[in-house]
Amino acid sequence: MTIVKLAVVGAHLEGMPLHHQLTSRQAAFVAATQTAPSYRLYAIANSTPPKPALVFDETGTSIAVEVYELGVEAFGSFTAEVPAPLAIGTVTLADGSQVKGFVAEPRALIGARDITEFGGWRAYIKSLA
Repeated sequence: MTIVKLAVVGAHLEGMPLHHQLTSRQAAFVAATQTAPSYRLYAIANSTPPKPALVFDETGTSIAVEVYELGVEAFGSFTAEVPAPLAIGTVTLADGSQVKGFVAEPRALIGARDITEFGGWRAYIKSLA
């Protein structure tokens, strides 16, 4: 079976509202890690549930992610549910490897808050409490 590695950065993290979209597809947790130090993270405006936008930016930093493995059919059905302005692209991890992962279209940044300083979605969500 062909396996796809997928990096998630926000609402699909373990314990977050959309994690069930992975577990219902028997996604296997691989690692909690970081992106390469070239990304920025934004809280998308008016997103329900709240979601982040991960954007490549050479002036950025490392962002916390979780990596999962899915069969190619499960990956296909998963990506079919990804709503704009989010997309699945290629994300470079801290070790230099590349995996599929959540990225954002430029329109995701309209009204968004730059939350890069938190280093990840969990830390940002915790700051809101």
